[in-house]
Amino acid sequence: MKKVEDYIRTIVDFPHEGIMFRDVTTLFADPRGFRMAIDQMLHPYAGIDIDKVVGLEARGFILGGAIAHQLSVGFVPIRKKGKLPGRTISQDYTLEYGEAIVEIHDDAIQAGEKVLVVDDLLATGGTAEAGIKLIERLGGKIVSCAFIIDLPELGGRKKLEAMGMEVHALCAFEGM
Repeated sequence: MKKVEDYIRTIVDFPHEGIMFRDVTTLFADPRGFRMAIDQMLHPYAGIDIDKVVGLEARGFILGGAIAHQLSVGFVPIRKKGKLPGRTISQDYTLEYGEAIVEIHDDAIQAGEKVLVVDDLLATGGTAEAGIKLIERLGGKIVSCAFIIDLPELGGRKKLEAMGMEVHALCAFEGM
C-alpha cells in the first residue's frame, strides 16, 4: 500500500547545492496520491469549526483550495508582495534561502474567524510564521497548521509550536 511520501520525488542540489528538494508536483499529478494527501490533511479537522482555509504561496494554494472545497468554507491566499490587487497588509520573514515579504488582503479574514493554515512543506517555519502573524493582525484565530512534509532538522515545527500553534504533517524527511 502506497503512502503519501511514496509519491514525492527528491531532486538533489535544487535550488542550491546541498539541498534535497522534496517535490510534491509528482504527488499532485497522481490522482490517487493527491486524493490521499487531501483526505489525510482533512482527517484531523473532522467536526472542527473552521471558517476559512489560508494557503501559503504557491503550493499551499493547490492544497488549500481543495481542502476549503471539501470543508465548504472560503479560501484565502497569502501571496508574495505585490501580487494581490486590493489593499493589503504585509509581513517580512526569513526563509530557507533568504528573505521575503508576504501579503494578505486587509479584508480577507474577519475578527474571530477560525482559520486553518495550509502549505506543502514545513522547513524553518518562516513563511508559516509570517502568515500566522498576518492572520492574527486581522483578528483571525488559528485552529491549526497542516502540511504534507515536515523537515524536522530545520526547526519549523518547534518554532510554530512555541507560538502556541497545533501542527500536523503527513510525513517527515530527514535532512534539508
